Parts: sequence; C-alpha cells; structure tokens
Amino acid sequence: MINASSLSRSFDGVPAVEALSFEIPEGSLFTLLGPNGAGKTTTVRLLLGLIAPNSGTATIAGYQLGQSNNALRAACGLLTETPGFYDRMSAWDNLIFFSQLYRIPATIRDQRLQEQLRAMSLWERRNDLVGTFSKGMKQKLAIIRAVFHEPKVIFMDEPTAGLDPEASLMVREMIARLKGEGRTIVVCTHNLDEAQRLADIVGIIKRRLLVCDTLSNLQSGARTTTPIEIELRAPAETHQLTAAKLPFVKSVDSKDGKYVFEVENAAINTPNLVRALVDSDVQVYAVRPKIRDLETIYLQCINKGGIDR
Repeated sequence: MINASSLSRSFDGVPAVEALSFEIPEGSLFTLLGPNGAGKTTTVRLLLGLIAPNSGTATIAGYQLGQSNNALRAACGLLTETPGFYDRMSAWDNLIFFSQLYRIPATIRDQRLQEQLRAMSLWERRNDLVGTFSKGMKQKLAIIRAVFHEPKVIFMDEPTAGLDPEASLMVREMIARLKGEGRTIVVCTHNLDEAQRLADIVGIIKRRLLVCDTLSNLQSGARTTTPIEIELRAPAETHQLTAAKLPFVKSVDSKDGKYVFEVENAAINTPNLVRALVDSDVQVYAVRPKIRDLETIYLQCINKGGIDR
C-alpha cells in the first residue's frame, strides 16, 4: 500500500530526511518513532504530496507521488497533531465544510457523519461551537474528519497527545477498529507503550530510517537462542551446574534472584530445562520468555544508530 524509495528532503540546505526506503503492506499498522526533529512529520508530508522530495519517489494507494497528488490525497486521511478547526463554527458545520472538499455526496454524507459522531459520543454536541470543545473532543472530531471519506490509508500524528486515559483508550480502540476494516494506518508517536500495543511494523527514524521491521522480528532479532527467565531457589548454585550439563543451554545469567537461560529451540527445550532443574532439587516459581521491550530497542537505535541482531 505504501512504497517509498530513497526519499530525501532538505530545508535551506539542512537535511530533514535522507534516503528513506520502506514498504508497508495493505492492512498493516506502521508506527514511526523518533525524537523531536527526527523527520516524522516531514515524512508524512512527503508521502501525502504536501511537499516535494529533493530526490526519491513513492507510491501510496497505487498513486505515484508527484504525478497524481490530488487523487493520492483523496485516497488518504490525515490526523494532524493540532486539530485545526474553525472555532466559531459548529462541529456539524465544520464537518460539512470539509466533506465538501472531498466531494462526499450529501445523500450518504449525513448518515455517515451521524454514525461517526454517535460512535465518538459527540452527537449531542454537534450543534455546539468547536471553540467550546475540550482537547479530547476536538481530537475525536479530527479523527472523524480523517476517516469520513473512507480512505485506504490513514496518517495519524501523535493521535493521543494530551488526552486523558479514557479519551486515549477510545482513540486506540478507534484505531484498532479502522485496522480491522483493512485500512493501512501510519502512526507517528512518542508513546512507546502505545506503539507496542498497536504496531505491526515499527520504523525508528533519526533523519535516516535506522530500522524498519515487524515488532516480533525486532524483539527476537536474529538470535539462534531464546532468553528464558526463571525465578527459582536452589542450594549452592545447583542450577548453574545443572544447566551447564545441558547441551541446549548456551549461557546463564542472574539478577535480583531471577535467572536468564539462553536456550536453543526454546519451544521444545524449555520443558526439558525445567525438568532438569526440578530433578536437581531446585524450586521453580515462574518461567517466562524474556522479550526485549520497544523502549530498549528504541533507545539502542537512537543512541547507537541501530540494534544488536
């Protein structure tokens, strides 16, 4: 659905993004992570044809960047970090105005807007001035504006920034629902927990794209072993002596009473490891795979320019 090839853009000779190349399959949710000034918003503006690249190209929803920009933008929805409504107009009149830009027929427009306003708990406030809305309410209205023309691709810039927990949950549920409808979604965010909950594919950018892969691949890397964390109690390091005799255990590390065993073919050999420990009079309290969280991956990328594979 999105194919970018060597996209680059500079402002006054200062590179904003350089040589961005990635592919996002249809129906995927792609989170773009990076510090302030890393190029996330510039990337979205490039992909929407709002600014032209200095070099490189992209295809979005089947449209070539620079050749069919109006059709490209009609196939996309955009949720900006700042909602940008007319405060002295009602919520309903704002949506009618923007629907005219997309040429949504009036015969289906009103019913569609009513359904979406009800889904966002804004139907009773539809005739109120947007200037009287809270930030969360404006964000909900902006989501409706981003999706009311049923786009194939939706770009969201910090969709839950500044929202309270209840509103954030509603936005995440809305994003999950849109993804369930088969839409391709690009989310720019600083919220690593949110990205870890939502993402199929994660891109980490710092002017250049440092990494772009599925979340599961980033967490597992190219390891031939799996770290298994086991909480246990054993006399005189019995567990280490036991583990050292097992050919599928490649290393043992410990911290705060928890032991991490690097295990080959973990699905088969983790039960064998536990059985060997128990047979050696070791008390096992918990067993769990130790997966790198997104925060660890992100910080390693930003600080080192990549991740350990």
